[in-house]
Amino acid sequence: MLSPTEFVPFYARIGTKKCSNSTVRLLLAAVLAGFFIASGAVAASVASYGVENPSAARVVSGLLFPFGLIMVILTGAELFTGNCMITISLLERKATLAGMARNLAVVYLGNFIGAALLAAAVAWGGVFDNGALGMYAIQTAAKKCQLAPGRAAVLGILCNILVCAGVMCSLCSKSLPGRAIGAFVPVSFFVIGGFEHCVANMYYIPAGLLAAGVPPCAQLAREAGVDLSALNLGGFFANMIPVTIGNIIGGCGFGALIWATQRPGE
Repeated sequence: MLSPTEFVPFYARIGTKKCSNSTVRLLLAAVLAGFFIASGAVAASVASYGVENPSAARVVSGLLFPFGLIMVILTGAELFTGNCMITISLLERKATLAGMARNLAVVYLGNFIGAALLAAAVAWGGVFDNGALGMYAIQTAAKKCQLAPGRAAVLGILCNILVCAGVMCSLCSKSLPGRAIGAFVPVSFFVIGGFEHCVANMYYIPAGLLAAGVPPCAQLAREAGVDLSALNLGGFFANMIPVTIGNIIGGCGFGALIWATQRPGE
């Protein structure tokens, strides 16, 4: 595997390529990444919605959700949160701030398209016809929409420190099992910890909104005492904005820290 010192110039080259890719290529690769992350969210939700113990439910989710990031890395898809580490390329003077901003903007849009499309497909495909699963999707989304902005931002920072650590650990490996394990462990930790990931929320909140449109699911949610007042478009942005800001701070900060402590020759 690569040492942390070897990783810095290695990722600097990766970040340079990410910033030079065409807009169409970036967008398509980002749609794929959004789909993969949302797929991990679907699997985690279906496996954990019937688990009554909250701790056990988080562990189950933590064991399944990370496979979304593993698929992103192995297919070369473009993920907004991981790409925050392009700060390494920026600090190595291999990329420009404008190039990094362009990459993040295009990838963010593509991730949303991929995640939201899967949420729509899941809803229209009848997955939420299972009222209990639909109620769980509503409950999950409603809790996210009710998060205070400051708390959402802090949870976003913690999340992307771990996501970027997962990306780094994965890319440092030169074997398929090593890459999978490197991505798995840190992402599992962020899920179990209950941290906030903007791309995952691009699935969770739209899925909850769509499930709320299924009468049996909405009825079960109301009977369970779920507060639906914030589950709307305004609640979506109230979550996404601070979580995205937190993810940027956490990811860019992690990249800068790795560069400062591990760059060659220092």
